[in-house]
Amino acid sequence: MDQSIKDITVEKIATIAREAGEAIMPIYEGAFEVTYKSDSSPLTEADLKAHTLISEALQRVTPAIPILSEEGQQVAYATRKAWEYYWCIDPIDGTKEFVKRNGEFTINIALIHRDTPILGVVYVPVAKVLYAAKQGEGAFKDGQRLPLTTNTTPEKKLRVVASKSHLSPETQAFIDALETQEVQQRSYGSSLKLCMVATGEADIYPRMAPTMEWDTAAADAIVREAGKMTYRFEDNQPMRYNKEDLLNPWFVVR
Repeated sequence: MDQSIKDITVEKIATIAREAGEAIMPIYEGAFEVTYKSDSSPLTEADLKAHTLISEALQRVTPAIPILSEEGQQVAYATRKAWEYYWCIDPIDGTKEFVKRNGEFTINIALIHRDTPILGVVYVPVAKVLYAAKQGEGAFKDGQRLPLTTNTTPEKKLRVVASKSHLSPETQAFIDALETQEVQQRSYGSSLKLCMVATGEADIYPRMAPTMEWDTAAADAIVREAGKMTYRFEDNQPMRYNKEDLLNPWFVVR
């Protein structure tokens, strides 16, 4: 890791995430319009405001590091594949939850080295909870090192977390086939599910439904520093980033 990357602190990035969270809360608490993108996913002015604030702040802090954002200009793979480091951001992960006003949306900022997330900040604006990690420095929830708890009897009970808005039949079939005496299944929105595995609140998060790299990158960095891993369902290998197709494969976090 070169010196310029070592100088990027979790605290600097956490500050950016918190500022974005504060900026969008008046929109969340007021009346806002919802438009829909070509893939039918919702978009609000809060997504665009957070994108602009985060992108401009990252450009000030690390002007030499490119940015890939869900709400930004998409970058051709011919350009991206040469990136040594880049920021991967989802200004609001869980826009459906934002629109429902259930509080289960997050601000995700990840630093990727080639194909691996090495720094991640996930901020929950409504709860004012911050998850953060940097490679080699540990993972934390509001300053407490993760995991906070460990399930020592998974053969008796597994705590499974699944998507609130995107629970596919394939995911439910995977959960139903788990070999344990009892399955405790809960549903949450956004990258909170990966964070729950990182903290130890959940043992496993299966996702047999579409997600994009920016949906998982920041929380995946936290998962890895907490001693867990996000595995591709197809071959049980760690998830990789900056692929030609930014669509994630099916995966299991455990």
